[in-house]
Amino acid sequence: MHAHRPRTPATERTRRWFMNRSLLLGGAAAVATMTGCSAGASDTSGSASGGAQSGMPSGGPGGAGGMGPGVTEVKYADFTGVTTDGTVVDDLFSIHSTGVSTDAVVQAAQAFLDGLSTKVRRASVFDVDDDEWLAWSNVDGYERKGARMGDLTEKQRNLGYALLGAALSADGLAQTRNIMKLNAFLGDYNGGGKETLTEGHYYFTFMGTPSTTKPWGFQYEGHHVAINYFVLGDQVVMSPTFMGSEPTSATYNGEKITLFKPETKAGLALLRSLTSAQRRKVVSADEKGGTDMVAGAGQDNLKLAYQGLAAKEFTSAQRQKLLDLVGVYVGYMDDGHAAVKLKEVAEHLDDTYFYWIGETEDSSAFYYRVHSPVVLIEYDAQSPLAYGENAQMGGGGAPSGRPSGMPSGQPTGMPSGGPGGGGMGMGGTPTQQHIHTIIRTPNGGDYGVDLLKLHLETDH
Repeated sequence: MHAHRPRTPATERTRRWFMNRSLLLGGAAAVATMTGCSAGASDTSGSASGGAQSGMPSGGPGGAGGMGPGVTEVKYADFTGVTTDGTVVDDLFSIHSTGVSTDAVVQAAQAFLDGLSTKVRRASVFDVDDDEWLAWSNVDGYERKGARMGDLTEKQRNLGYALLGAALSADGLAQTRNIMKLNAFLGDYNGGGKETLTEGHYYFTFMGTPSTTKPWGFQYEGHHVAINYFVLGDQVVMSPTFMGSEPTSATYNGEKITLFKPETKAGLALLRSLTSAQRRKVVSADEKGGTDMVAGAGQDNLKLAYQGLAAKEFTSAQRQKLLDLVGVYVGYMDDGHAAVKLKEVAEHLDDTYFYWIGETEDSSAFYYRVHSPVVLIEYDAQSPLAYGENAQMGGGGAPSGRPSGMPSGQPTGMPSGGPGGGGMGMGGTPTQQHIHTIIRTPNGGDYGVDLLKLHLETDH
């Protein structure tokens, strides 16, 4: 057992504060809570484990859109993963050699941990099968554990960025850093969330001990970023990985940053390659809602039926565009393991479905989904919460609009207690200036759970 403070009912209540509070309160305060406002003005930056912020939300909304695990949080022992009907498809994953070394990420993780103080390290390390894996959220003020980047020295932060650089591709590292920068831009723009809407309010936690032979992993998360990275030998699972931003384009400290153009263009390229008959099967008749994402935080055991058109009905050129689209998301992990994952996706390409909600112009706000037995990708251009002229702000910086209701095309069998984990979707016209994305590994693959089970069955 690692020397961290065990999760207790009291700490569980703090983690569920956002969901429960939103259900008990009405009006703008509840909406602000549900959409990720900064909670209270107390300074928590000195806490290695990110202690709970007290009081009612104040300052500008975080614009995260997700409600976090809340009352729908799944325990690690009860995890089954995303399925189409509640039944896990067997024999999709296996323990094998990929031929891609994980030495660099192991060394970088160990160097980061060695650079932490004893207190912060103790608060940041958990067992490899700890519930902490599943306790992530894209909400800015959500209580988090671990090593907070803003509390570390410059040398310690650089070791953290070195770890991300070893785990991610160059594009993945740039994407993560730019999301963090635009998070700080949002804090400057709306004048609120001075503790959470910063580059520093992002946390590392570690599950297990970095090793080239034994299972371990790490999680890096904060507002609009949640990277779950599991390692077993030379195998890597980097899901679920959530990335989003509001705004998606702005100038921060003199640097012009634009995010999610590859995701947007690749989705449109695939859609536009389809025939009229194919489009009729892919594009939903539903109007684009304020939020349509269904597999966000807290939806680890989501039941989601296939929708749209399967790639077995695509031409070879269309199938390549589908792989190109998946490659954008998979390509945020290190190049070698990205190639391994893309090969896995290609092996199930016939059973990979493409689904779309919304208009199809270059500037349109739309939703699309790629879904197969081994990959689930969602892209969702959402209603504005805190940025732009359409983001209607009420008193105290809280949004004045109300949630737009359940997402269009809501799957059956959704957990009770809230929308599908993608966000509340405030009133207002959806825009490409507020985008959420997620990639998951269905059928027990997320967090490397299936691989860990196989490891324990065969090696212990």
